[in-house]
Amino acid sequence: MARIQSALKAIIPILFCMPFSTPVQAELVGEVDTAFRWLGKDDRVVIEAYDDPKVRGITCYVSRARTGGVKGTVGLAEDRAEASIACRQVTETLHFTEKLPRQEDVFTERMSILFKRLHIVRMVDSKRNTLIYLTYSDKLIDGSPQNSVTAVPVMHATPIPVK
Repeated sequence: MARIQSALKAIIPILFCMPFSTPVQAELVGEVDTAFRWLGKDDRVVIEAYDDPKVRGITCYVSRARTGGVKGTVGLAEDRAEASIACRQVTETLHFTEKLPRQEDVFTERMSILFKRLHIVRMVDSKRNTLIYLTYSDKLIDGSPQNSVTAVPVMHATPIPVK
C-alpha cells in the first residue's frame, strides 16, 4: 500500500503538467483532392498551420501531398517529399519565450511507416534581425534535396534573443 501511495505521489504531478507541455502539433487549415481513389481517402494536398512554440505570434503554413487509398488511410503509404512553407507574424507583437538557438528543429512529423520525416527548422539571422524557416524531408538512408524556405523579418525595436 505504501508503494502505491508513493508511486501515485510521483505520477500525479507529472499527469497534472501534461496538458501544459503539449508538443507542437499541426492544425489542419484545409485540403483539396487531387486524385480519386475507389477505396479509402482520395490523394490530396493539405495545408497545415504550425505555431512556433518559442516565438508567440509566428505561424507557419505548410502545404504538402498526402497519399490516399487504403494504404494512405491506414498510415502505410509514403507521402511525397515535396512541401511548401510560408511563415507569417500573426499578432501585433512577437513574444520570445526564451533565448533561441541559432538553428533548431521546431517541428518533426512522420511521413511514412519507414523512417521518413518532415522537418521544419528555424534559423536566426541576427545581422538582419530575421527568422528563417526551412522545411525538408529526410529518410534513414537518403533524404530529399527538395526544400522550401521563408523569412520573417522582425522589427529592429525587438531584437531576437539568441543563445
